Amino acid sequence: MGHERLALLHLCDSLFPIGAFAHSDGLESAVASGHVASAADLRDWLGTILTIILAGAEGPAVRMAYLAVHSRDLDALERADSEVAAMRTSSAGRDATRAMGTRLLKTWQQIRPAEAVRAALERRSRYTFPTAFGVVCAASHIQLAEAIEAYCYARLASTVSAAMRLMPIGQHEAHRLLAVVLGEVPAYVDRIVHDEEPLRCFTPLMDIAAMSHQYQHSRLFKS
Repeated sequence: MGHERLALLHLCDSLFPIGAFAHSDGLESAVASGHVASAADLRDWLGTILTIILAGAEGPAVRMAYLAVHSRDLDALERADSEVAAMRTSSAGRDATRAMGTRLLKTWQQIRPAEAVRAALERRSRYTFPTAFGVVCAASHIQLAEAIEAYCYARLASTVSAAMRLMPIGQHEAHRLLAVVLGEVPAYVDRIVHDEEPLRCFTPLMDIAAMSHQYQHSRLFKS
């Protein structure tokens, strides 16, 4: 498992060039409006990402893409990608996840070529981040549970990174909150691995924040 674990660490490193640092996923608007103004508010925001977005939609999308690669079912991969993209209510959010996902696949194919990644890119020109992550993990022979855990970490850590640039919150406090939420991840991952329910997600306040981002007077992030 040595090579696979190193590939996973490489994939999750903040240095990996997928452009996640440029997106706050609506957090910038939420901070500007005062809806996220404290560490407690940030904790609630992270909790919602984990319990609703990751547990109900993006985590299962990683699983579906991973299994589609193993079964060589490109139709299933395409359906999963279309479905998770449709759950992004803001056009900026859809563009962001597709930009990151597509960049992930293309970069991975350049540095760690794999037949599964090549086939996915030939089938479809753009992919969302969760389905692209599932494809790359399957192609790299990473275990499914570890792939979903890693995706959850990447999404939550990216949010904390954005928060430290947007809010008066120190590194120690921000990473304490991240550690608390990460402690809850394994239980959700176990459910996601065995969950065969349809993708589901309902986060209206987050969706409004994401859709409002384009109207910010000044912005640090693209979304």
